[in-house]
Amino acid sequence: MADNSKLKTTIGLASKAGKAICGTQLIIEALRSAGKKKPCLVLEAADTSEGTHKKLSDKCSFYGVKHIRVELDMSELSGSVGKLSSVSAVGICDEGLARAVLSKIEAPHENS
Repeated sequence: MADNSKLKTTIGLASKAGKAICGTQLIIEALRSAGKKKPCLVLEAADTSEGTHKKLSDKCSFYGVKHIRVELDMSELSGSVGKLSSVSAVGICDEGLARAVLSKIEAPHENS
């Protein structure tokens, strides 16, 4: 498995900046709302159940939000946002941070 430390750091930055939503239910509620804190990118842990995956995939598709299943399990994802309990998904609510996260996913082996 690739070293995902840069990805985890970037997700953590989004969380510290208040630009992340943690948890499937909160993400779905945010997608439904027309408020400012609507995710523009949803990251799903690699070890979620098929039901959770379908729910997130369907909602993101319906609302036109990019959805990616990342190479992090729920404990790694929760650690990156500073949560003690398992986190199945994280919604990034800032375009710039979403681009930064995507760059870490699309070019994980790049040395900088």
